[in-house]
Amino acid sequence: MSIKIRKEDALNYHTQGQPGKIEVVPTKPMGSQMDLALAYSPGVAEPCKEIADNKEAVYKYTAKGNLVGVISNGTAVLGLGNIGPEASKPVMEGKGVLFKKFAGIDVFDIEIDEEDPDKFIAIVKSLEPTFGGINLEDIKAPESFKIEKALKEQMNIPIMHDDQHGTAIISAAALINALELVDKKIEDISIVVNGAGAAAIACTKIYLSLGAKIENIVLCDSKGVITKSRENLDESKAQFATDKNLDSLSDAIKNADFFLGLSVADILTPDNIKSMADKPIVFALANPNPEIEYDLAMQVRKDIIMATGRSDHPNQVNNVLGFPYIFRGALDVRATMINEEMKLAAVYSLAALAKEPVPDMVSKAYGDNKIQFGPEYLIPKPLDTRLITTISPAVAKAAMDSGVAGKDITNWEEYRIELQKRIGIDQKTISRIISRAKKDPKRVVFAEAHDLRILKAAQMIIDEGIGYPILLGKRDTIMEMINDHKLDLGDCKIYDTYEEDERIVKFAKFFYEKRKRKGVTLYDATKLMRERNMFGAMLVAHNEADGLISGLTKDYPKTILPALQVIGMEEDVKRVAGMYIIFTKRGTFFFSDTTVNVDPTAEELVDIIGLTARGVRFFDVEPRIAVLSYSNFGSSKGELPSKIQNAVRMAKEKFPDLVIDGDIQANVALDTDIQKENYPFSKLAENGANTLIFPNLAAGNIAYKLLMEIGGAESIGPILLGMKKPVHVLQLGSSVREIVNMAAIAVVDAQMYNKNKKE
Repeated sequence: MSIKIRKEDALNYHTQGQPGKIEVVPTKPMGSQMDLALAYSPGVAEPCKEIADNKEAVYKYTAKGNLVGVISNGTAVLGLGNIGPEASKPVMEGKGVLFKKFAGIDVFDIEIDEEDPDKFIAIVKSLEPTFGGINLEDIKAPESFKIEKALKEQMNIPIMHDDQHGTAIISAAALINALELVDKKIEDISIVVNGAGAAAIACTKIYLSLGAKIENIVLCDSKGVITKSRENLDESKAQFATDKNLDSLSDAIKNADFFLGLSVADILTPDNIKSMADKPIVFALANPNPEIEYDLAMQVRKDIIMATGRSDHPNQVNNVLGFPYIFRGALDVRATMINEEMKLAAVYSLAALAKEPVPDMVSKAYGDNKIQFGPEYLIPKPLDTRLITTISPAVAKAAMDSGVAGKDITNWEEYRIELQKRIGIDQKTISRIISRAKKDPKRVVFAEAHDLRILKAAQMIIDEGIGYPILLGKRDTIMEMINDHKLDLGDCKIYDTYEEDERIVKFAKFFYEKRKRKGVTLYDATKLMRERNMFGAMLVAHNEADGLISGLTKDYPKTILPALQVIGMEEDVKRVAGMYIIFTKRGTFFFSDTTVNVDPTAEELVDIIGLTARGVRFFDVEPRIAVLSYSNFGSSKGELPSKIQNAVRMAKEKFPDLVIDGDIQANVALDTDIQKENYPFSKLAENGANTLIFPNLAAGNIAYKLLMEIGGAESIGPILLGMKKPVHVLQLGSSVREIVNMAAIAVVDAQMYNKNKKE
């Protein structure tokens, strides 16, 4: 499903909070006068002197080794053309965000107001002391070729124009695998390339590096086939001019084995596809609309293998599969350039990864258990967490082998672990959940649709294809807000409990039968059904909705009590628990119980541990559980440590497959060095804990709130564990994105409920 982007949403996204998408965050303490003196004057003089004596020390004492400059003059921005440096800045910031998200690389984006290539070259060259690498972006051809070539010759850090080489690398990996499937050799195939810009030229060059023959390649541009008889060809086009007697794309594509499009939408016709050779390969990469629509091409030829630049079709050629990991590998060995050997290493490693068995977490992320190497899976998916540990080491090794590395990696296993830590491998947790949700959207009830954040979240849920929002509240108020804020929620179901007399009667009778021996009269039940949390729970209980979300404006107990009374807990579950996912620079952690059980007994803690372990596994993470206390393995006496010790003993007996230990202090649970030195017997000593069970509600609630406010952590939750059907509670004051994330969790929760019910 393609995502519909509204102008207002895009502008609001870039203005919410502080403008833009990036900020600079200190990596050292800044809390005392001594810290400031070390960070700046007079302490900063010491590293300055060290670097003055040895320039290589800049990598030791500054961020240069993990800093890439994303640099553009705005002359060829996306599909927008020459819009200038200021207008290109949102794109460059976006590129920086991708570097950080996927490879842990920091970025300064620099937009230069200069179109003269020689002056542009001089400006960028002067920036070499600042950066460990340069990503050139959105610079028009043919100037881009001259600029990249000159900078590679004049600078001693990795330089790459991603518009050229990113697409080339990803498409080359896809081509290798496509040729294997159709049993053709690259040196034998006839290639037609439509488009002769920077990306098309780079793709053609890398195909030559793979073994393609130049006499088998035909390039076309907006004027037709590029032939040797054409006058005034620039150098980049002239090198691929053909002497064949061809005039148009239709002439060139007859009997061609492979078509690459980097041009404009709908230029390729069904007749063109029909005229190609047996088992044709078509990469129609124009964005947002390909040279021929995917479904149309697949109807025309049953033997076709096709790729596009779109995420809603198989085989998306997406540059994010390449550039973060290529620069990561280059930076980590202090490469002086990104050479052909490094680019080809990325190509071959990417192609090889697609042939490996796909991990469950990737299949779940895309809601497809049949992902395997074949015509619809030529290259890995962008959310595949193996990309960084596959491509970056291959690039780093190629740099070392080709003699352009400034330092060597000797322990490759340690390096792979280091790569995972750099990005926090679980930072993609919510991305995987959203992808899973989109494969089978469900109906999610929002009990607080009178709040604008809920309505904006509902809009995003629809636009992203996550689910089908159901809105509860006063109809007139909701409609007025929808109109005032130009939201497109016309297809959403809206329930106003004061208009639902028939349902109120039905729901009241249902509730009365459940609670009549607990002091509830039919009158009471009827009155209660007007309350939105109760009504929403009833919709879920009666299969008129798949999940319920509330809590944005109400206290936690007032939100979950109706759900407990109406929907109830799972079979064999004696209590529910609340879990938060906490995202930190050190990685992702799971906190439980932070919202429900005030002072659980040892036996109740065992139930909480079981629910939490299952909840963590829901997110494709294997739990390593620490049950927290103020004591370490009996070092202090007291009622609380004894409770924890008993709970751990019983939990180990009940869940023998779990990695679990306690009683243990929070800092010790996370610090493997302390454990290895003092408590080597602990099951957590090797890798530390990723799941923390708190001894009571006060400890858990205080801990996660302090961590978010003072520690700058991000969170998702509370996720309600143990309910019969999906019910999730928002934090008071949750943001729109947090509401969307919780909705995605509710959808996947509902998917799992339906699957288990069928089984």
